[in-house]
Amino acid sequence: MKYKDAIKQSIEELVKDERVIFLGYNINYGSRAYGTLANIPQSRCLETPLAENLMTSLATGMSLQGYRPVVFFERHDFVLVALDSIVNHIDKIEKLSHGLYQTPVIIRAVVGSNKPIDPGLQHTQDFTKTLKEIVSFPVIELKDSKQIIEEYSKVLKRNCPDMFIERKDWYEKEC
Repeated sequence: MKYKDAIKQSIEELVKDERVIFLGYNINYGSRAYGTLANIPQSRCLETPLAENLMTSLATGMSLQGYRPVVFFERHDFVLVALDSIVNHIDKIEKLSHGLYQTPVIIRAVVGSNKPIDPGLQHTQDFTKTLKEIVSFPVIELKDSKQIIEEYSKVLKRNCPDMFIERKDWYEKEC
């Protein structure tokens, strides 16, 4: 199975849970998250402007209201703009509230590709190591189809944030 197909299959399972909603840009229009949301109803996808901190802050608020938001970042450099709400809110609300509130936000962060067209150094950076060091919730590098399906099958059973690191270069790879 291709890496991208495993992501699509896993997301199609996720959306069966009525609490799941997708947030980001290019999720209802354009590439629809590189095609991974192609079979997801547009009514379950909230298209946002290019405002990454807003996206994660909105996801935080939605999670506090019982939703399971999935935030999509096309590239790691866009995650940097959202670090305030990721590090100071999504990661800390449970501790700050002494367990009263949880923020089970799912973040999909894609390491960009330089093929077929090189988008430049800023769009191909990989901040996986740094992200693992600055948050206490799981930052999971998705390495093959089997792991993708396993990790996505567990995510709704946990009541904590999760970040999945995808690699655009691997989308067409059989693994």
